Amino acid sequence: MKRKELCYLLLCAMLCQPLYASAAEEETVKSVLEEMTAGVDLLGTGVDEDGAEEETQAEGIGMESADARIVIDQELVDEQYPGGTGETDKGLSIRDALGEPIGVAYVIESRKTPEEYAQAYEDARNANWGYTNLGIANVDNNLNIRAVPAEDGKLVGKLPKDAACEVIESDGTWAHIKSGKVEGYVSCEFLLTGVSAKQRAEELVTTIATVTTDSLKVRAEANTDSEVITMVPNGEQLEVVAPEGDWVRVYLDDEEVFVSAEYVQVDAKLGTAITMTELLYGQGVSDVRVDLCQYAKEFLGNPYVWGGTSLTKGADCSGYVLSIFKKYGISLPHSSRAQANYGTKITLAEAQPGDLIFYGKGQTINHVAIYIGGGQVIHASSPKTGIRISNATYRTPLKVVRILQV
Repeated sequence: MKRKELCYLLLCAMLCQPLYASAAEEETVKSVLEEMTAGVDLLGTGVDEDGAEEETQAEGIGMESADARIVIDQELVDEQYPGGTGETDKGLSIRDALGEPIGVAYVIESRKTPEEYAQAYEDARNANWGYTNLGIANVDNNLNIRAVPAEDGKLVGKLPKDAACEVIESDGTWAHIKSGKVEGYVSCEFLLTGVSAKQRAEELVTTIATVTTDSLKVRAEANTDSEVITMVPNGEQLEVVAPEGDWVRVYLDDEEVFVSAEYVQVDAKLGTAITMTELLYGQGVSDVRVDLCQYAKEFLGNPYVWGGTSLTKGADCSGYVLSIFKKYGISLPHSSRAQANYGTKITLAEAQPGDLIFYGKGQTINHVAIYIGGGQVIHASSPKTGIRISNATYRTPLKVVRILQV
């Protein structure tokens, strides 16, 4: 950028208004600015001592090239700066408009401190929910994350529909991303970035309460005399309905309950990737059990609908379970409490993929999930999350039942 062009930009910025001038006035402006900036090295501008140029565009301020004309709204100038020195035929000198020359000291003083830059960086991260280059999975089900940028690359995880990731770099075909515990490559064709990702994220972001104590009591009402519904372990995340003073109203699957605000950390978060470990099973599991769990995972992310049994259009917890088991010739009632009376009761330590784990309010069963191995379950959780994977102990299990006898 030429030294003179930079000064034109500074002039426009300081007057804060569109500038209009005749050709004769422009020559006067150039002459004054050349005098003011003679011998001044403006730091960080790309201008050297010989006045070498850098290609630039000055959009939105009336400058299209190095030969662009400066425009001054002279009526506004006369109103704000009456009684000028006569250096222009309207009574205002360019010196009067600019004040003192702008030199190196001014530029240095205007720069941010390292602490200010760090704060600006954090503000930018917070504006994108912890991401500096946000990406959102734009798929119907799950987006494959691969170890290398190739269609036959090894799968290292899945990015569920509408889940978020940090885009590390992209070549327009493959994006190197990190999400949750997973890092790898995804197809750019199915990834929203930039403004589109921000807009989608604003629709998706959920406020989450993360448990910060060893075992948190979940209560029916916002007081310590209320019934303890269940216990939730350290690190577990609960969807927030609303903070209520010393308490936080949260979702426990499809119920609204309360936890103490003292023992949770509340943040706005987006969904993240699922690791392959979360999708795989233990050794020695029968083919039927593996197949049932694989089938159950096909509907990950699909909606929760109270009273529903559709694996695609929506199901509640027991409706989801009965529809999965129906494919394998097993009929179950549409009630978690009734399903708990089928099969053989076992301990959590004995659970294999395909067994059912039941949860409840106090000692009354009201929720069911399918154990998928690795300490995890898949279940139709709530209207906000739909069908998802959780830790088997995300709340206290009340009963474990074996339906499959293989």
